[in-house]
Amino acid sequence: MNELRYVYAVTRPFDGVPPEGVRGLDGEPPRLLRHGDLVAVVSRVPADDFAEAPLKRHLESLDWLSATARTHEAVVGALTAVTSPVPLRLATVCVDDSGVRGLLDAGHDRFVETLQRLEGRVEWGVKVYADPEPEPEPEPEPEPEPAEEPQAPAPATGRDYLRRRLSRRQARESVWERAETLSRTLHAELALRAQAAVLHRPQDSRLSGTPGQNILNAAYLVPRERGEEFATEVGRLTPKDPGVRVELTGPWAPYSFAGHAGHAGHAGQVGQEATPGP
Repeated sequence: MNELRYVYAVTRPFDGVPPEGVRGLDGEPPRLLRHGDLVAVVSRVPADDFAEAPLKRHLESLDWLSATARTHEAVVGALTAVTSPVPLRLATVCVDDSGVRGLLDAGHDRFVETLQRLEGRVEWGVKVYADPEPEPEPEPEPEPEPAEEPQAPAPATGRDYLRRRLSRRQARESVWERAETLSRTLHAELALRAQAAVLHRPQDSRLSGTPGQNILNAAYLVPRERGEEFATEVGRLTPKDPGVRVELTGPWAPYSFAGHAGHAGHAGQVGQEATPGP
């Protein structure tokens, strides 16, 4: 079976090996391919799945994409425990080992600059959600009682119903305003405590499955040794507000700061010289 080379990340040469138990897309421990002063972390993958045409079809399958992304991120996460990798795009694929060496040669200076910038640093994610109570469905109008029976109390007037609707709408708008205010404050304060910050597009709850309206979706580059301090600061800045929720995640490999999209849906072509962006 014809095999290609899947590249997860680029690192400097480092002592030790990734943690025991980490497996690549081929079910084996990832291989470290050293070339000069750089190391590519690779797995052998079948051309039947990762050549350009089948890869394009696979990327339209959410199940395949999710499984591949989980393995990719697990490998990069394991590397983060022993070194500071530059994560590559999901599905960066080369024809063979020579193609991987060509990738490292083509992007050498930019890989080195990015490795220097990310050395000893990790990514923390902070999300803010507005969680207003859902607006209840309109109550059905009561069926009229038979004429011979005593009449029930008159239902609430249309004006009362509209007043309740307006009150609920104002409560929802208040939650969103508080979430937006907190998002601005959090980002301003946390950006001062990070070495770099990135604002991502808010996530669509229909796709993420996370309840609430995502207001802030930010990533922060923080020295590894200051992670606990950063997490404590997030907690200090988070008010007790039942309608506003703050989610802290990390530490992760610094995908948001590698200079390119490091997430699912951005496929490298076979033989492409995939390098980090500016």
